[in-house]
Amino acid sequence: MARLYEYQGKELLKKSNVAIPQGEIVQTPDEARRIAQKIGKPVALKSQIWAGGRGKAGGIRFAETPEEAESVAKELLGSEIKKLKVEKLLVEEKLEIEKEFYVGVIVDASREVRAPVVMFSTEGGVDIESVASEKIAQMVVDVIRGFRLYDALNLAVRLKVPNKYLIPIARSIMGLFQTFKSYDCRIAEINPLILTKDGRVVAGDCRIAIDDSSVYRHPELGIDVARESPTPPTELDRIAWAIEEGDLRGTCYIAQMVSEIKELNYVGYHGIGGGGAILGVDALNRQGLKIANYADTSGNPTAAKVYRAAKVIINQPGIEGYMLGGFIVANQEQWHHAHGIVKALREEIPKRPGFPCVLLLCGNKEKEAIEILKEGTKDLPGRIEIYGSEKVYETEFLAKRMKALILEYRKDRGIKEE
Repeated sequence: MARLYEYQGKELLKKSNVAIPQGEIVQTPDEARRIAQKIGKPVALKSQIWAGGRGKAGGIRFAETPEEAESVAKELLGSEIKKLKVEKLLVEEKLEIEKEFYVGVIVDASREVRAPVVMFSTEGGVDIESVASEKIAQMVVDVIRGFRLYDALNLAVRLKVPNKYLIPIARSIMGLFQTFKSYDCRIAEINPLILTKDGRVVAGDCRIAIDDSSVYRHPELGIDVARESPTPPTELDRIAWAIEEGDLRGTCYIAQMVSEIKELNYVGYHGIGGGGAILGVDALNRQGLKIANYADTSGNPTAAKVYRAAKVIINQPGIEGYMLGGFIVANQEQWHHAHGIVKALREEIPKRPGFPCVLLLCGNKEKEAIEILKEGTKDLPGRIEIYGSEKVYETEFLAKRMKALILEYRKDRGIKEE
């Protein structure tokens, strides 16, 4: 999913007629002072980072005057909140809170539902998972029929919202659903939806994430990399996303785990199937090895897609080996993986003689895939070991083989283990 910052999400909500606090985004203390002066009342300065719990971590501060807003902005901008650098602040009016609600729309992908679900709760400002079920009203949306204003009213009525607030709260629920639908969201939340002491219903905070595959439909959002990540995309993230963006056949997910490798024991990791691949990561860690990246090519991707993923992984500066962690007997045609891996290795191994590669590939067309790997790599000057389903559960063995090959590779290069 591609997550939006709070200020971006509020801009979308405003277009759907959801009331939001008066405010603007700033990047300098001087701008913070100017916006606070424009608002003309006490303000909240909210760090724009992709992390929950900003308030408790000191990422949301208040100021009574424009001068105080400028001073607070100086402290927040450039600081780190939850290990994330603050580069932008949302300066908006400080709300006098009477009551907090929660509104959310998610996609329930379970076999029994497979539809959007709208949720409303009288307990806002906390994780919805921690709220008692009797304080949550929800509705599964028929995608043909849609979601209508009276559906939103019914949700509020079920939780006994006072009559005079039913219409503005229902309109906020409806507006959130319209945002969810219009921008192809996977999740959209207003938490909290605030009832102020002067009777307004306002979106206090929001979380909106766009479906990866729909980002191309919304160029106006300026999303470079359609991945939910706590940090801005790195160069590797952009390269990896380019693989997925132009070819939706199967999945190619690559996440950079370390921005710069400055020590030994890092491996380029190429997983197949999320859960099983994590077992391989754990086994590597037990051998003192760390992954420079996490990758997953599954869902029957093409050989071209696998090839491009392998090239990106192997070319990470500082890694000492490459592991294809197919710790799952997959139902995809594995010879596509084999062809892609062979092409990548034939291009890259001659540049780094002796480079360690441990390849585990299991599933449909496994026999043919193993033959392709063996035949395609037999004349390469690397330390390449190839395994099939007979080793699919032997994560520790394969991690030990990776470690042993890396030690041999270091010896060739005259590197002593630290």
